Amino acid sequence: MAGVCGRGALIVLEGVDRAGKSTQCRRLVEALVSAGGSAELVRFPERTTEIGRLISSYLEKKSDLDDHTVHLLFSANRWEQVAWMKQKLHSGITLVVDRYAFSGVAFTSAKENFSLDWCKQPDVGLPKPDLILFLELSTAEAEQRGGFGAERYETTAFQKKVLQRFQELRNDKSLNWKVIDASKTIEDLHGEIRSLAEEAMKEAQHRPIGELWK
Repeated sequence: MAGVCGRGALIVLEGVDRAGKSTQCRRLVEALVSAGGSAELVRFPERTTEIGRLISSYLEKKSDLDDHTVHLLFSANRWEQVAWMKQKLHSGITLVVDRYAFSGVAFTSAKENFSLDWCKQPDVGLPKPDLILFLELSTAEAEQRGGFGAERYETTAFQKKVLQRFQELRNDKSLNWKVIDASKTIEDLHGEIRSLAEEAMKEAQHRPIGELWK
């Protein structure tokens, strides 16, 4: 289906909280499958594993953990999915990922006394995305959306710092970042995302899976 030595693409959606990532990830997977393709949704943190349950409890403010511990748990949560992700990609399935290492780095480095470099280290070598779609939304607009403030990191001041860190990460020219205006209608946003995703899928078919930040 994907051609000689074809594989699926690794497509990541990133952005501040409430930018619409989960909705757009679901819609993209549905559209790709409806068109006869093979695609699956991946969400991080993956809250069903043992590590994921620890993270979930922390995010829901039911438990407290040291900031270094939290960062390493988020990274471990990604690593425990790597073998499964590679198997899916090699079998021609495109993975649409709702948050990835970039969220982990942006959120931890927005805290006091954490450098971008330290935060990136645990994720060095993860499968490298073929496309990272950054859904850009102002903090003021995010606040107006339903559910803002329900989880630990959803405060205006913190989200502004996270946005700054994402902007620094997007300066990395070794990665295929595309910035999208998330204030558009759900339908317009979906159309733009689908078009970029289909292009990335074609290009990924004949390329080996890369390693992040290597």
